[in-house]
Amino acid sequence: MTGKIAIVTGANSGMGLATTIELTKMGAHVIMACRSQSRGAAALREAQQESNSSRIELMTLDLGDFDSIRAFASDFKARYDRLDVLVNNAGVVALKRELTKDGYEAMLGVNHLGHFLLTNELLEHLQHARQGRVVNVSSGAHKVGKIHFDDPNFDKGFNVAKGYAQSKLANILFTKELARRLQPTRVTVNALHPGAVSTSIGVNRDTGFGKAVHKLLRPFFLTPLEGARTAIYLASSPEVEHVTGEYYIKCKPAKITERAKDPKLAARLWEWSEQQIGSSR
Repeated sequence: MTGKIAIVTGANSGMGLATTIELTKMGAHVIMACRSQSRGAAALREAQQESNSSRIELMTLDLGDFDSIRAFASDFKARYDRLDVLVNNAGVVALKRELTKDGYEAMLGVNHLGHFLLTNELLEHLQHARQGRVVNVSSGAHKVGKIHFDDPNFDKGFNVAKGYAQSKLANILFTKELARRLQPTRVTVNALHPGAVSTSIGVNRDTGFGKAVHKLLRPFFLTPLEGARTAIYLASSPEVEHVTGEYYIKCKPAKITERAKDPKLAARLWEWSEQQIGSSR
């Protein structure tokens, strides 16, 4: 990874922070893309200390705000001539129905649409790399997922499990369709399930809602570093240099549902997503 440039979204805690530290230890220059400047600054100090490196920087990015995503991408492209690795790690679990700045249900808006827009904004720079890689953190929850085209934002009734599963299925469909579109290029895109990881996902940062349940279950979870292993592997290993459009668990290819493999569904979601972000790529 020496000399390679990587972006990790949601890098201020959990798996994102662990991924940042490990990629930096391997020699990469890592941009920590974080929503909160203050939490990001604290995480930056921790990452620099843990990795014993200054090859890390912080840039603010709110994946629930299309304007913020475009501004981040524009700022990055002005500073760098290429991007070697994009780890789309950030994710939210909204226990109550919340909307992004652009009016989308938070899990669909952040976990899928935010990363969809960010990746598309950075595609040219990924193609400038010797071998660009996109790594999408999905989940085994995709197995019960369905894309609710008739009511994607759950205006008619919110359900956290349905919302999260929809967003994680979307991650895999996006991976499949992007891999297909990038076939003539050297850029690869793969998805993964990190396992049940002890992070602050599902805990409302403002109210602390969900903290007690999280504390109770913590002993049964993987550590953030254990959960980040597969993302780190897909971002850095020479073994997967020519692998694209796959789904991994514990650093090995894994099965996905028939729905997640459906090329028509993937193409339909891509088209819908383009309409939402106002793009015509």
